[in-house]
Amino acid sequence: MPSPLDVFRSDALAGHVALITGGGTGICRGIAHAFAKLGADVAIVSRKAEVIAKTAEELSHETGRSVLGLVGDVRDAEAMARVTAEVIAKFGKLDTLVNGAAGNFLAPAAALSPNGFKTVIEIDLIGTFNSSRAVFEALRTSGNGLVLNISATLHYHGTPLQIHASAAKAGVDAITRNLAVEWGQFGIRSCGIAPGPIGDTEGMKRLAPGDAAERAKKGIPAGRFGTIEEIAAAAVFLRSPAAMYITGHVLVVDGGHCIALPSIL
Repeated sequence: MPSPLDVFRSDALAGHVALITGGGTGICRGIAHAFAKLGADVAIVSRKAEVIAKTAEELSHETGRSVLGLVGDVRDAEAMARVTAEVIAKFGKLDTLVNGAAGNFLAPAAALSPNGFKTVIEIDLIGTFNSSRAVFEALRTSGNGLVLNISATLHYHGTPLQIHASAAKAGVDAITRNLAVEWGQFGIRSCGIAPGPIGDTEGMKRLAPGDAAERAKKGIPAGRFGTIEEIAAAAVFLRSPAAMYITGHVLVVDGGHCIALPSIL
C-alpha cells in the first residue's frame, strides 16, 4: 500500500524549521519523521533525555537529516523558552510549532483523583499554551508561522473514562481558535488535527487492549484504525502552501468515528 506521504514532493517542506513537543514517541514521532523526510529542519522535545536522544538518532538515520533532540517539560514556561532559544541557535529561525505532548489514562470520573485530572490539564492544555507563548516572537519574525495543535475527538461527545483528556483537548481546541484570531495579524496561522483511533500507538494499547480493539473497529465507518503516517500527512498538508488560507480549523482525521453511533471508545 502506498504511503500517504508519497503524494508530496521530496522537498515539500524544505526551508522550514519545526519544533515538535512529544516528538519522542507515537504520532508526533511520525510527524517529525515526515517533516524531516520532506526537507524540514526538525527539533523534538520530551521530558525524558534517554527517549529523546534515542529518537533523534533514529530519525536522523531514517531520514538522512540531522534531528535535534532537546529535553524540556511543556509544563515549565521557562524550560520552553530555553528550548525555543536552542532551536533558533541551531537552525537560525523557527516557523512551525507542533504541540503534541500529552498525557492520558483510563479513569472513571468518580474515582479520578484531583491530581490526576490536574496532571493531564497541565501537560495537554497548559503545555500547549506555554509552548505557543514561547515561540510567538520567532513565529512572528518568520512571517509564515504555524501553530499546529494535536487534539482529539473525545470531547465531541461524552467519552467514558476520559473526562480529564476530554476537558484538556476541548481547551486545546479553544486555544487553536483564539490564536488564529489574535495572531493572524502577525502572519501566524493556528490549526489543529483531531486524530481518531490510531493503531500502533501507546494510547490505543492502553485505551483499547486486546479484544476491545476489534470491537472498536466496528464503530468506525472506514472499518479500520488509522495510521500514524495518515496523521503525519495531514500535518504536512497544513504546513504546506496548499493550506495557507486555513486557520482556526481543527481537521478531524478519524475514518468517520466521531460521527458514527454508537460511540465505541
